[in-house]
Amino acid sequence: MSNSRFDEFRELVQPALRSKLEEFALLGYETVDEEQLWTYLTKKKWKKEKNEKKLFELVDDILSVTPGEYMGFATVEALKSPDLGASDVEDFKELFK
Repeated sequence: MSNSRFDEFRELVQPALRSKLEEFALLGYETVDEEQLWTYLTKKKWKKEKNEKKLFELVDDILSVTPGEYMGFATVEALKSPDLGASDVEDFKELFK
C-alpha cells in the first residue's frame, strides 16, 4: 500500500481510476489493477509535486495517463526488483557473454 500525501484523495478519485483501468482493459492491458496505477501516480507522476494539487488536477492527471507511460514505469520497477531467480541470472549471463 502506498504511503503518499495524496492518499487522502484516493477515495474521491476512485471513479477516475476505475475509468482509466477500463480504458486500459479496452486497449489490451487487462492485468493493470488499481493499486498498480495508484503506485505509478504517487511514485512517478506526482513524485516531484511541490504545491498542493486541486482535486480536478488529480483527476486530470489520472485520465491523461497513457499505457506507454505506465508500462515504462512498470518495466523500470520490475527491473529494479530483487526478485530475480537463479535461472534468470543464468539467462542474463548467457545473454551478455
